[in-house]
Amino acid sequence: MEGEGGVPLETLKEESQSRHSLPASFEANSLQKSNWGFLLTGLVGGTLVAVYAVATPFITPALRKVCLPFVPATTKQIENVVKMLRRRRGSLVDIGSGDGRIVIAAAKEGFTAVGYELNPWLVWYSRYRAWREGVHGSAKFYISDLWKVTLSQYSNVVVFGVPQMGLALLPRLECSGMISALCNLYVLGSSSSPASAS
Repeated sequence: MEGEGGVPLETLKEESQSRHSLPASFEANSLQKSNWGFLLTGLVGGTLVAVYAVATPFITPALRKVCLPFVPATTKQIENVVKMLRRRRGSLVDIGSGDGRIVIAAAKEGFTAVGYELNPWLVWYSRYRAWREGVHGSAKFYISDLWKVTLSQYSNVVVFGVPQMGLALLPRLECSGMISALCNLYVLGSSSSPASAS
């Protein structure tokens, strides 16, 4: 049978099929581009998840009712706390221990010291530092909200925080009869004096 213009019908079918099918090299190239797209999307998505996982513990304290930023204690503040502890005995707790500087310094002075911190990255880093400094046996760190920690088992309490936090914690510290060091940190732009420990 012949189709239009005297061309056999079978030839017309083959030509129409060849027009609709893509060359093998084009299909492979398209598949390769598709794989690169999936890889790029996966990398971008994975990076965003990693940034979120690392940044969230540092950002969320600023969104709480009482803003509790991570501000590392200075060498002078650590020296002041250690000086105050020299005449003391018993266990020590640092509420909001951050990177563990106070707890590690107290452990080096012979105290059984515990740090409570909400940020898991800082707790893991503190544990590593305690291990590196050789005091991991007497310095312990826990992931916990400072408002939910029971303080009655400790004879010495160290709190570095903003003034609003100290006012909220003061009744809990007074009624337990323990000695505490309440050290205020002032956020930049505050009209108060810089941080100190006494």
